[in-house]
Amino acid sequence: MAAPDIAPLDQSSLRDGAYAALSDAFARGAYAPGDTVSLRDLAERLGVSMTPVREAVRRLVAEGALVDTPRRSLAVPAWDERRLVELKSARLALERLLLDQALERATPDDLATLRALIAAPGRDADGTPDLRANHAFHMALYRIGGSAVILPMVRALWLQYGAYLGQVVHSPAAADVAEHEFHHRIVDALARGDRDTAHAALTLDVERSFQFLLSEKGRP
Repeated sequence: MAAPDIAPLDQSSLRDGAYAALSDAFARGAYAPGDTVSLRDLAERLGVSMTPVREAVRRLVAEGALVDTPRRSLAVPAWDERRLVELKSARLALERLLLDQALERATPDDLATLRALIAAPGRDADGTPDLRANHAFHMALYRIGGSAVILPMVRALWLQYGAYLGQVVHSPAAADVAEHEFHHRIVDALARGDRDTAHAALTLDVERSFQFLLSEKGRP
């Protein structure tokens, strides 16, 4: 596996910066199920001491992105079909609630922001879907509602799901994915205040990658 792409940190606000950089890496699939994680390696990649990395990792363990192993090391949770099914159910339930909030509160500026994110390149240089673009769209959509309760829960689910999502985009099937197909439908439905269409598009968007993983068992 290639070394995860984690950007070095600005030396100011190291504690929050370490968590932000690592949570971004997990949410966009930089690690795969079962990968082990070295605190020393993370500190070197981020260009910081071990202290802010330890604090960031504690948060990631609490959010389910990492687990302690019997060997006293840290690892990304292993492939688990039951866990994957539960993640799907939880994401659909909570993200629909955030979508309802966005439907109530979206302004023309919010819609313009979402359309700008969709218009940005949706693939990396090697042709695989850009998970940063996908993550940025969904988080911008869900922030519209201003939820202080549900949004952090959804972010934690994305951290847990990122390892699986990374498997999807690096599979041959990823070349056939229309990256923003359902995002366009969601934004158009928001503009019309069309809850049913927005829910249907979000459901299809979330379920697409889960269907691939569950049908392929996540194996190459």
